[in-house]
Amino acid sequence: MKKIDEREFMSVIRGDKLVVVDFYADWCMPCRYLSPVLEKLSKEFPDVEFYKVNVDENQELAFEYGISSIPTVLFFRKGEIVGGFVGAMPESMVRAEIEKALGI
Repeated sequence: MKKIDEREFMSVIRGDKLVVVDFYADWCMPCRYLSPVLEKLSKEFPDVEFYKVNVDENQELAFEYGISSIPTVLFFRKGEIVGGFVGAMPESMVRAEIEKALGI
């Protein structure tokens, strides 16, 4: 998973591929739980792009997307939100959300 900031954000979410963006903070314990889950799934779904956005370092972007709880994971395709979830979830549930966004 690559960490991105506000400057890179728009260019990475505009593609045809499904893009998973994890809005997190270093101090957030549920974020720490979710991070290795997303890292593992990024290897299982090579056609999906996975990114992380630190909300403390990118407050305007977090505000723009209404991030009020972390972790918040949003799924994008062609710049549009096509799914996502809030909170740390077990790997099986995260996988199911990704598969739903992929139409599997």
